[in-house]
Amino acid sequence: MPPSEKPARSRETQLNGPVSVVETACPLDCPDSCSLAVSVQNGKVLSLDGSHRNPVTEGFICQKVRRFGERVYGPDRLLSPAIRKGRKGEGRFERVTWDAALERVAQEMQKASAKWGAESILPFSYGGSNGLLTQDTLDATLWRRLGTSRLARTVCAAPTGAANMGLYGKMPSVVYEDYPEAQLIVLWGVNPNASGIHLIPFVRQAQARGAKLVVVDPRSTQLARAADVHLAVKPGTDIGVALAMHRYLFTNGFADETFLRDHTRNAEQLRERAEAWTIERAAELAGIPAEALERVARMYAEASPALIRCGWGLERNRNGGSAAAAILALPAVGGKFGVRGGGYSMSNSASWGIERTWINADEPDTRVVNMNHLGRALLEYTDPPVGVLFVYNCNPAATMPDQHRVIEGLRREDLFTVVFDQVMTDTAMYADVVLPATTFLENYDLAKSYSTLHIGLVRPVIEPVGDSRSNADVFGELCARLGVLGENEPGGELDMLLTVLGALPASIGEDLREGRNPAPSFGTRPVQFVDVFPNTPDRKADLCPADLDTSAPAGLYAYQPDPATEQYPLALISPASEKTISSTLGELTGTDAKLHMHPDDAAARGLDDGDGVLIFNAQGEVHCTLSVVPTMRPGTVALAKGLWRRATRNGMTSNALVPDTLTDVGGGACFNDARVQVASLPSA
Repeated sequence: MPPSEKPARSRETQLNGPVSVVETACPLDCPDSCSLAVSVQNGKVLSLDGSHRNPVTEGFICQKVRRFGERVYGPDRLLSPAIRKGRKGEGRFERVTWDAALERVAQEMQKASAKWGAESILPFSYGGSNGLLTQDTLDATLWRRLGTSRLARTVCAAPTGAANMGLYGKMPSVVYEDYPEAQLIVLWGVNPNASGIHLIPFVRQAQARGAKLVVVDPRSTQLARAADVHLAVKPGTDIGVALAMHRYLFTNGFADETFLRDHTRNAEQLRERAEAWTIERAAELAGIPAEALERVARMYAEASPALIRCGWGLERNRNGGSAAAAILALPAVGGKFGVRGGGYSMSNSASWGIERTWINADEPDTRVVNMNHLGRALLEYTDPPVGVLFVYNCNPAATMPDQHRVIEGLRREDLFTVVFDQVMTDTAMYADVVLPATTFLENYDLAKSYSTLHIGLVRPVIEPVGDSRSNADVFGELCARLGVLGENEPGGELDMLLTVLGALPASIGEDLREGRNPAPSFGTRPVQFVDVFPNTPDRKADLCPADLDTSAPAGLYAYQPDPATEQYPLALISPASEKTISSTLGELTGTDAKLHMHPDDAAARGLDDGDGVLIFNAQGEVHCTLSVVPTMRPGTVALAKGLWRRATRNGMTSNALVPDTLTDVGGGACFNDARVQVASLPSA
């Protein structure tokens, strides 16, 4: 499948050679999966722009991806395999050949397996910016056949995913194109300006047609300022707000009893658990006006079509799974399904029903390590200890909770660490072996969007920079070296691409081969409870799933109190940034991170805009610059998600202050449960 090239002529073309525009797709961790048009000259990327192959992203892309060439050719790019020289964390490496690097990796895995068993090997990865080819193909084959420890990838979307699965079996949800049909849109815990910009035009269209907009977010985001109502809730209180809306629906005759009888289970349990949540109680807990919450409940009860966009910001606390379940249950209780533009909108990642049958190995019954407990695993696990850590598609030194313990674990001289990445990340600084990976502009992949229903073919637009290699090629080589690859099995990127395409439903694979946009059997604009139904045995929504109810510490929909103390009263949140995709592109964001704080909180502490500040709690401290902004709610401060250690004055990020406690369901991270104090940074 060679890239389609469109020659362009200009004075620059005449001087430097022809410019080709190559179409590909963006696999980075964003709901939209843009189609791209990349200009290439003399084998190098000149610029990235949007193409029109994906009809929803429609030719425009975010500034993050426009800058991606700076990563491809930047000073942090890994260009060759290297082996550590000196102490861990010093960043001193000696260039070696791929053969030498992979042989060393294979030997260390064999030694660890012989000494402690294969469970002493911990693969560590996260797939947000990877498609069907670059994660869970030959890498999964390698780990399964070796019998390594397994990783619970729960740092993001685990609580919301568990809630969605428990209630609806991840039923396909409302897509962007149907937002203009809604008369009420509730954006709950999501900020499209930072993550998913292609939703914004559809929200604007709905508003132009008379739709009301509600935003639930601790910050006054751009869309919050354009909303009819903004509920600036305290982090961790979304559960009470959602249950108060349920109580309003039940007690005021707005619950759709016919729908609940015919299409749901356990509605009575939800009704009982919402009973204690009056509007006044929930508003006081959330720190919002009771009249504003009642107005939102009334607007939701009376509007049709009414649509709730359930984001991921609301899950990042001790009550995250229950909050997500309560929010997702609202359209069932309110009778909002069955019409275009009504229901809920969330991730459509599971909507295609694609099974990874190309992983030709059963998952072993080995221990499972929750990735949010990486620090514990590296420092405390003894039966067996973690002897080999293989990091790829991930930068845990910058992204995992309890950053101090993670870094302490990475410093272990008896831990053999491999980092396979595109750039010299914070984690790579502690590696024994670094392996250079290709970017999505240099390899094949299949990018599946999780907002709209679109799959795009990612294809190389340039040759690999330096000696970088694709995930499938490297893991195929390791499979061969460790003797776990059978004859006639795919052993590299191109073979694996053909295998994956062949394993997809026939129409999808054929469409991708022929350059068409594939569509699921139910179409690309499904109406919930008309075109699609819950993926449960009886096709009913379960409003209080037993497995979620038993796994939650106090039962589903129970509120766990705020962890704030008199000593550490401020809630620290780490919202998505307009500059990074998680920590990807974090090397380009500069070295002066800003803590956002409300003017009242700053004044109470004698702080001014631009001051150096110390953010601290019992776990550690972060030194950075203060930005006093009225868009923050009082009592809450924010330091952006995805920052690299170089972005702060003391080399620590918000994760140094985040506990490694887990959400009520799903085992997710509690980033927004960090409680801190802020003071002026003493002069050096």
